[in-house]
Amino acid sequence: MASLSRRRFMKQTGIVSTAFFLPLSLNPFLNEKEMMNKKHVEVIVVGGSYSGLAAAMALGRALRNVLVIDSGKPCNRQTPYSHNFLTQDGKKPKEIAGLAKQQVSLYDTVEFLDDLVTKANKVENGFEVQITSGQIFFANKLIFAAGIKDEIPDIKGFSECWGISVLHCPYCHGYEVKSEATGILGNGEYGFEFSKLISNWTKALTLFTNGKSTLTTEQAEMLERNHIRIEEKEIQELEHINGKLESILFKDGTKPSVQVIYSRLPFEQHCALPEELGCELTADGYLKIDASQKTTIDNVFACGDNVSRMRTVANAVGMGTAAGMAVNKELIEDKFDNKKNTK
Repeated sequence: MASLSRRRFMKQTGIVSTAFFLPLSLNPFLNEKEMMNKKHVEVIVVGGSYSGLAAAMALGRALRNVLVIDSGKPCNRQTPYSHNFLTQDGKKPKEIAGLAKQQVSLYDTVEFLDDLVTKANKVENGFEVQITSGQIFFANKLIFAAGIKDEIPDIKGFSECWGISVLHCPYCHGYEVKSEATGILGNGEYGFEFSKLISNWTKALTLFTNGKSTLTTEQAEMLERNHIRIEEKEIQELEHINGKLESILFKDGTKPSVQVIYSRLPFEQHCALPEELGCELTADGYLKIDASQKTTIDNVFACGDNVSRMRTVANAVGMGTAAGMAVNKELIEDKFDNKKNTK
């Protein structure tokens, strides 16, 4: 064998040395490249927030090959603190999700991809899932944990305050704003029932109907007897500083001071793919599931805000864990059934 020239020898040994001493900072890139070449997994989880991560952890602990695909836009990304979740009370949502992902990442059969799922098709023995880059993955089971998308009303300042001082849940945030000047943005049956609920946290409460009240006479009298004011003026703007509400400006120019408003917004599914696959919705617009988190389409499961109005981190985690366990059980049953059919 001909001897190597000094230049060639240095070049080759340099390549080896570079590979050996490759910085740890490049490891995520290598892992992602390895993952991108792995097109077949047992389960794809669409949505990597609390519920999706909980499902992935349950599956990782069951030794399942899982791919979590997430676009990085959780619905509570503007909320400064999360509450009413044991061991995590008062922490930032991003902090909770970051720790959760770090822990799930320890299971080497679970991998992550920061991307958006654009297509999902039923094929033999599973599903083909496509992301924005055009890359296609195959999975035997799907879990949709993509949440919902709130429909923000056309009121100036509302979107900036949403999740900060315009809130959806007193159990998540009511304690922190107890006894403050509080408003309910609503009308009719919803406005009446929500006003009753929030009166537990504050006595300085006003129902803002943003136009003519549709309360019944009996409902209006009951609210007034409980010292809950009803204001029918139309709202022009929510005046705030960095999302912290200061007052409501009405179209007639008056503006009472208000520190917090509760509002339950209409919504749509954040991901339309379950419907495209044929999954049914409930009358309220949530994905219809059974007790094991299974949708109305075989091998498709769902968990989190997209299936329940119980919109809390704790509930999302619980449903995600249940979904992961149910999917693993189905995979086990499928394996045993296939062996039975091949006899």
